[in-house]
Amino acid sequence: MARPDVEEVELDLFVRALKLRHGYDFGEYARASFRRRVQSLLQSTNSATIGELTARVLRDDALLPVVIAGLSVPVSEMFRDPPVFRKLRDEVLPLLASYPRINVWQAGCAFGQEVYSLAILLEEAGLYDRSQIYATDFSDAAIARAQEGIFPAREARLYSENYLAAGGQHSLADYYHSRYELITIDARLRRNVTFANHNLVCDGVFCEAHLILCRNVLIYFTDPLQNHVLELFRDSLVRRGFLCLGTRENISFARAAQDFRAIDPRLRIFQLERLP
Repeated sequence: MARPDVEEVELDLFVRALKLRHGYDFGEYARASFRRRVQSLLQSTNSATIGELTARVLRDDALLPVVIAGLSVPVSEMFRDPPVFRKLRDEVLPLLASYPRINVWQAGCAFGQEVYSLAILLEEAGLYDRSQIYATDFSDAAIARAQEGIFPAREARLYSENYLAAGGQHSLADYYHSRYELITIDARLRRNVTFANHNLVCDGVFCEAHLILCRNVLIYFTDPLQNHVLELFRDSLVRRGFLCLGTRENISFARAAQDFRAIDPRLRIFQLERLP
C-alpha cells in the first residue's frame, strides 16, 4: 500500500489539532479547497510547513482568529446573482407577508453584503419592521466586518447594477453613505439584524426560520457534511418555509431532499413541504 506524502499527514494532524484543541472540525471540508486555504495560511503566518503551523495553533491562542479567518471563504457581493434576489422579491416575500413575524437566517454571512441585500428587499416589500435577520458565520473576524457594514466604494457600481437587475425600486445610493473611498450601509438597515457566531459543522438549530439563505457554502463540504447541514436547515424551517442555496449547489443527493419541493430548480430555491 502506497504511503501518503508528508504534507497529507501534516494536513490530517492540523485538522485533528484544531478539533481537539479548539473545537473546530474541518474534517468534512472538501479536501482540495481546504488544502489551498491552508497553503495560503502558511504564507500569511510565515509558517514553513503545515506541521509548524499546527504546533503554533496548539500553543498560541492568539493565532486562532487568524487561522479561522484564513480558513473561511468570505467572498460575496450585494445582490449577487440578481435573478435569485428577483425571485425572492417577486415570489417568496409575498408568501412570507402572511406571517405576523418573519425570521430570516443568513448562514455563512461572510462580510454581510447579502445580509444587507436581504434587508433592502424586506424594506422595499414593506416587511422589514416585522422581520428579524439572523446573520451567522463561524469566523469572528467576518462577523465583525459584517457588523460594520462598510465596503470599498469601488464596488458600489457593481452593487448598484446588481440591485437594479434584481428589481430594485430606488437607487442603491439611497441605502448607504459615501465618505472617502468607502460606503457605509445606512443604520436603518441594521436595526433588525442580529449577528452571531454559529458553526454549521457542530452547532444545532439556530432559530425557527421562515427563510434560510446559505449560498456557496455547501460547495466546500463533503457529501456527508452537506447532508448534515441540509437536515439542520430542514429542522430549522417552519413548514412551508424557504431554503435558498448557491446556484452551484443542490439537494437532490441528500436524505432531506424528499422533504422539499423546488420553487425554482435553476436558482436553487426550495420550499419545505413536510417535517420529518
